[in-house]
Amino acid sequence: MSEREDDVQEHEARKHEARKHEARKHEARKHEAREPGVRIPDVQEHEAQDRLYEQLAAYEGRAAAAGGRGKDPVNEPMIRHWCEAMGDTSAAYRGPDPVAPPTMLQAWTMGGLSGHTDGPGRSAAYDEMFALLDGGGYTSVVATDCEQEYLRPLRPGDRITFDTVIESVSRRKTTKLGTGYFVTTRTDVRADGEPAGTHRFRILKYRPAQRRKPVGPALRPRPVINRDNAGFWAGVAEHRLLVQRCTDCATLRLPWLPGCNACGGAEWDTVEAGGEGTVFSHVVMHHPPFPAFGPTGEGGPYAVALIELAEGVRIVSNVIGVPYDKVRVGMPVQLEFLRTDPDLELPVFRASEGG
Repeated sequence: MSEREDDVQEHEARKHEARKHEARKHEARKHEAREPGVRIPDVQEHEAQDRLYEQLAAYEGRAAAAGGRGKDPVNEPMIRHWCEAMGDTSAAYRGPDPVAPPTMLQAWTMGGLSGHTDGPGRSAAYDEMFALLDGGGYTSVVATDCEQEYLRPLRPGDRITFDTVIESVSRRKTTKLGTGYFVTTRTDVRADGEPAGTHRFRILKYRPAQRRKPVGPALRPRPVINRDNAGFWAGVAEHRLLVQRCTDCATLRLPWLPGCNACGGAEWDTVEAGGEGTVFSHVVMHHPPFPAFGPTGEGGPYAVALIELAEGVRIVSNVIGVPYDKVRVGMPVQLEFLRTDPDLELPVFRASEGG
């Protein structure tokens, strides 16, 4: 290829980039005309965001906390409380030689409401990175997921130490919540100096998206239906509240799970709940208002209850038929199926003020 042909191709490439840049600016102007105050970021802003990512990426591999120590050794009272809260009746977690549930790994490293007062605490690098994010307008935060790896069982008396590192920072991402950066930390946990497990924790630091007012009536959130609970929602569609039953030990379980938390069995069938129950506990939601949950469409307050069914299992649902401030622990309730919109029907429980 001749030098002249090279020059022509380079000239055409520059014209192509210039046309793309003008098209982006034109689209941004059209977008601003449609929705005042909302615009598409220009090239300069994208470049600024790339510079922020470069600053954030420099913190990868740096310590977030070093030389941390668990506030308490692994102990039976905490194991018992955990199992009671989770409904875990495994014999491995009680008796003369118990172990801690593996999923308690993070619990032994947490500082509680007062934080870690006897160690170095959070590193300056971690605070600097979050100051950069806050300064860039990414002031909101939400935890997205965690991953755990278990290397050895934890037993009462084990002393816990740990180190946490900033493992990764993503490039800028746009989600339904807003635009921001995913930050992953990795905590290496030791028991009496031996590696015991690894806990990865991921958050999104983001700038909230501008919310548009919904058109039409407010809808309740859709349930997440997957292969583990699809049978439950198929039963709801038929106005049947199905409870799983382990075919090995006959233990009932609700919500649905892929395996039995009593014996570990993977096989199961179902029984249909009769529909009678009592309010085991409840809360009243005052804020934020959510019109789809309010009986008058005004957004609350409304009662959310943990219902204990006559079969012995429990389910979280709404209590209807009485004002939110009349719901009481021990109140008898009866199952109903409520169609909240053309595409959603849910199990709820009706109480009566005389009940």
